[in-house]
Amino acid sequence: MGYADRTLVCRDCGANFVFTAGEQEFFAMKGLMNDPARCPSCRARRRQERSGPRPMTVVTCANCGGQAEVPFVPRGDRPVYCSRCYDQLRNARQ
Repeated sequence: MGYADRTLVCRDCGANFVFTAGEQEFFAMKGLMNDPARCPSCRARRRQERSGPRPMTVVTCANCGGQAEVPFVPRGDRPVYCSRCYDQLRNARQ
């Protein structure tokens, strides 16, 4: 069955968004019968509201030694960086 991109209207914000052919195929593979009613940003916001605020953990940056808050509990076997050091390391790898 061929799919074509379709423009839908978000029920929350009223914005138009594209329901791509790939997304339609994914929905069909999962057995989902209804089109999405919300745009991607409203879906993400609603998901965040349902799950509640993410718990933050205070850690010491493995690079600069400064304090940082991260949205996960470190396992201890991998270094954890503050946002600034993480961005610098990520940009250096590219």
